[in-house]
Amino acid sequence: MSVSQTQFHDALLDSSTSVPIGLSDGRGQPAGARFSVYRNNVAVSLTEALEVSFPAILSLIGHENFKKTAGLFLRQHPPKNPMIMVYGDEFPSFLEDFEPLQHIAYLPDVARLEQALRESYHAADADAVAPNELAILPQEALAASKLILAPSLRLVRSRWPIHAIWSYALDRSSAKPKNQGQDVLITRPAYDPEGRVLPPGASLFVANILEGKTLGDAYEKAMHDAPEFDLTGLLTMLLDTSSIIEIQTQD
Repeated sequence: MSVSQTQFHDALLDSSTSVPIGLSDGRGQPAGARFSVYRNNVAVSLTEALEVSFPAILSLIGHENFKKTAGLFLRQHPPKNPMIMVYGDEFPSFLEDFEPLQHIAYLPDVARLEQALRESYHAADADAVAPNELAILPQEALAASKLILAPSLRLVRSRWPIHAIWSYALDRSSAKPKNQGQDVLITRPAYDPEGRVLPPGASLFVANILEGKTLGDAYEKAMHDAPEFDLTGLLTMLLDTSSIIEIQTQD
């Protein structure tokens, strides 16, 4: 009796499932204990991958709770990519609907921040524009232009102080989080991603740029949301972090 891929997959990720009938070891004997060892190794490896990818979540809920949560997650979301280092992209959404942790309302957004950091780290490289390319454009041309941002750039917007929570979870000497939302821009000027909390209006500006809006349109929306929005400061930061890779003008 042959074992289907679905039967093997379900049994591999769920320790409560019996070893599939018909599965044998290399000598033609029932797999039994060998399969159990293999199943345990797979679960341990996937759990460890999640721990590495989401260290703040691990710190916030503790090792035992994380292990139980990971066990349920991996049953519902098996790896889709052979590279284990990218496993867990669905973990933030899983936490959103995970009833046992609903009382920690900020947890999914902290996980999204950690996922964004990981995505930024693995994103493709891209050459940045020269710092003076924006400065030499006439004002009208600049307003009508579109900015193409680096593949490694990520924006995470939250009603929770996610950057402060993330920092405190990883380093208890950090300042304790205050009860206010934070929008975090992740850039990768060198090898490692950096997250910084954006001032009022900046996240809306970046979000509109990412959606393909012109610089002028994005600026107007940001100013409407936050009259104190500092465009010059934000553009300087984007240039300093090699986050602008192309300036598309109407010409």
